[in-house]
Order: sequence, then structure tokens, then C-alpha cells
Amino acid sequence: MNRVLAFDFGRARIGVAISDELQLLAHPLETISANKQPAARLAEIVREKNVDRVVAGMPRQMNGQIGTAATEVLAFVEKLRAILPCPIVTWDERLTTVAAHRALRDAGKKTRQTRGYVDQVAAQMILQSYLDSRAQENEPGEL
Repeated sequence: MNRVLAFDFGRARIGVAISDELQLLAHPLETISANKQPAARLAEIVREKNVDRVVAGMPRQMNGQIGTAATEVLAFVEKLRAILPCPIVTWDERLTTVAAHRALRDAGKKTRQTRGYVDQVAAQMILQSYLDSRAQENEPGEL
């Protein structure tokens, strides 16, 4: 199996995470500056890491509606679809950045220390949620 890549889109930074070859575990990969051709960098990673699928974090509002941030993600996804050789899916990412901040704080990291890393952790949480959901779908049913 090839890997799955996920990203947490932000206006300033885009956090990226990648799965292992078995598509069981998500790992932080890198943070891309949003003003340094992020689509081209993601395409490069997809080629380098033999990625089968890309998961885009979709920041829905708490009521499930699509707001401004989600609209920006959808526009970026459309740009990616034109240059990537693999499918792109969107995945609900409500509160992942908050959870990433909390996890890093609980690990003893100060907010200033985590600025470049928190986006990767958020992408890791998005990807792990996606991988776990797929694993549950593929489990054999009980008798």
C-alpha cells in the first residue's frame, strides 16, 4: 500500500502529515508557508512519498455549515485537483487545531515553541481520524 497525505490549510501555514505504508498511523511531516507555492510543494511531496490519496481538512462551522474558511479550503482543493495524480477527499476537522494546541501544551510545550509545529499536529489528527474511520469500515462484522 502507498501512503495517505493530509493537510490542515491555514492562511499563513499549511500543516502536513503522512501515514505509514500500512495506512494505520499518521505522522507529522512538515509545515508549508502559505505564501511559498504550497500547491507545488504538496504535489512534490505526493510524488516523492508515493501518495495514493490526499485528505484535506474541512473546517466546518460547529453547526456543520460551510463558512469562509471552508470555502478557501475548497478553492485550494480545486487547484490541487488540477495538478495531483491522486484523489483528494475532504474530512471534517472541527476543533483539531484546538486539540493540537492542547496536546502540545499537555506535553509541556509553550505556545511560542509550537507555532511551526501545531499545524503538523492538527494535520496528523485529521489524518488519524480519517485512517481510523476507514479501518472501522473495513473490519469484519460480528456474527
